[in-house]
Amino acid sequence: MSHRPERLAEAIKKEIADLIRTEIKDPRVGFVTITGVEVTRDLSYAKIFVSVMGSDDQRKETMAVLQKAAGYMRSEVGRRIKVRHVPELMFKLDTSLDHGTRIMELLQEVNKREENSTNE
Repeated sequence: MSHRPERLAEAIKKEIADLIRTEIKDPRVGFVTITGVEVTRDLSYAKIFVSVMGSDDQRKETMAVLQKAAGYMRSEVGRRIKVRHVPELMFKLDTSLDHGTRIMELLQEVNKREENSTNE
């Protein structure tokens, strides 16, 4: 079994993060974190999972800008990591951090209620 998809995914993750930080100057792009990259076994597609801080509208705008810039980023990734065929880039919104934050808020709320009920 080849580890090439995993190695390519890590290289793509590093380069896309750098491109977003340095090259994508669109003001509609909010605070973006690359949470993961999955490359298909045949190396033809790469799903790039991103977490975006902000409102739903800001997230939608950021995702639209990233998807529109996917062709440019694909060519830049190909130039930087020197592969014969660069996978097609698809950006997916990763909401797992939101779920984790919500769970933490709920746990804190439960803890406060328990403290209040034991103090009475």
